[in-house]
Formats: sequence, structure tokens, C-alpha cells
Amino acid sequence: MLFSAIKPMNVSVGKEPFDDDQFIFEPKWDGFRILLHKQGSRIEAYSRSGRAVTSKFPELQDALTAIKAHTAILDCEGIVLRGGRPVFDDFSYRDRISQSGKISSAVHTHPATFVVFDLLYSVREHLKDPLMERKQRLIDIVDSTPVLMPTMFVEGQGKALFELMKERNMEGIVAKRKRSIYVPGARSEEWLKVKYVKSIDVEILGYRMDPFELVIGLNFRTVKHKPVGVVEAGITPSDKELFLTLAAPLCTVKEGNTQWIEPRICCRIDYLDRSDMHQLGTTKFRGFLLDKRPEDCVWVG
Repeated sequence: MLFSAIKPMNVSVGKEPFDDDQFIFEPKWDGFRILLHKQGSRIEAYSRSGRAVTSKFPELQDALTAIKAHTAILDCEGIVLRGGRPVFDDFSYRDRISQSGKISSAVHTHPATFVVFDLLYSVREHLKDPLMERKQRLIDIVDSTPVLMPTMFVEGQGKALFELMKERNMEGIVAKRKRSIYVPGARSEEWLKVKYVKSIDVEILGYRMDPFELVIGLNFRTVKHKPVGVVEAGITPSDKELFLTLAAPLCTVKEGNTQWIEPRICCRIDYLDRSDMHQLGTTKFRGFLLDKRPEDCVWVG
């Protein structure tokens, strides 16, 4: 188990925040899932897929003394904090770079923090221990430092934590049943993520007719007009009619069932999910923005 790839336990999707004394509630951190393995003076980091990423994070050497157990496997979220909140793109940058010079510089410009929320192994395997026992062991063996810190959690009060996370522009919360065991690779109903809906202005890059949906895009610092998903829900027949009229002179090429257009029309959407590659999911159309410039539809994260 130690120093070998382990698939982390996954969360299911919850519909709305709730209060329940049988659950604890944690912030949903916006970063990459990382498992840390430590034995003596050796520490290694593995991604969700099992990829070894230790060399990307030299600051992990500073985390060794924060882990008081000789041996441990910790389930974490790797984040980069800006202004007190995690910025997904900053940690994504840390994961992408591989040149040693850039990595050394990024330790200072994009310092990583590993937020620990579970303990899989210390003096023995803890997978079948109830969550609250694992939490107590975790608190006992991990000190909080700028590089490594146990996540905060509250018992029972999911609605209040959800509202606090919304005020702080976090993604949402994760609800975990107190008695839950840890099942590597499983997606459990005992762990639920609850996100709040976000709105964003996007440019329309194309459309599909059956069913009718808009292909939406955003501008990034290094990539312009990047497709980031589709939106179908919320589009009324009058919205469809107006769009097809506006899009008719803008059509370029057709690929499969997608008719691409020049990026001249913008709209506002709601979305709930966002993948590591910035693909937006659970989208809903809110309305056209006929006075907005497409170049102003940018990703801010």
C-alpha cells in the first residue's frame, strides 16, 4: 500500500445543503486530489490517477516535520491560495510545469498547500475505521503549516457552512457520514458534494440542431475562443429563433452536427460543474448579451 498508487474514494453529487447530526461538513477545496505517502525522511505524492508528482512540489520536504507519525498515507487536496481562497488555475499550472527552473520559481510565485482530510495508513491500515476515528488520528499526527494543514469541518451544520463558503467564493461543501469507511476508487453516497450555482458570460462558437444547443467558449490568457461546453436547458423557442437569425450571416464550417460561427454573439449561463480542462457542466441559458464584446468573455479563476 505504501508508495504505490491508490485510487482515492470519490464523492457523489448532493442536490442541496442540509443539516444532519450524522454527518460532518467540510469546505470543497478547488484544486487537485493528491495522496501523500510518508515513511521516515521519505515523502512521495501521487495524483488521482496514480501519477507520481513529487518532483513538481519541492516544498513537500517542509511537510515532513509536520507529519509526526513515522509512516502515513494522507488524502489531500493540493491548492494554491490567493487572497485567502484557492485558485484552481494556479495549482493546475504547478501540475503542468516540468522544467526544474520553472518549478523552483513556482515555489515562490505559486506556493502549494496540501489540505489533508483523511488518513489511510499510519501504524496500520485505517480504511475500515469509521471516519471520525480517522479524523481524530489525523489531528493527532498532523501539525498545521503553510505547506500542510488538516481541513476544518463542522458537525451537523451543513447549511451554515454552505452559506459561509458561498460568501467566500468557494465551490461549496462536502458532506460525509461520520461512520463511513474509506473505499478506494469507490463513489459513495456516504460522501456528497454540494456546489452552488455560478454564472458566467460566454461567447457562442456554434450550435447543433437536434437537440438544439449552443456551443459556448471563453478566452484564456494563452488560448482564445476555447470551447468549454454546450448549453441546452433554458433556451426558449423565441431564443432559438432570434439566435438563428443573428447567426445566419456568421456561419463558417460545419463539422458533423456542429455548425461553427464567427464568435460575435455572447450570452450568460449558469453552471454547476467545471472539469480540470475548464469544461462547464450542468449548464442553463440565462439570456443573450447583445452589447457585450466576445473578447470580454474571459475565464476568471
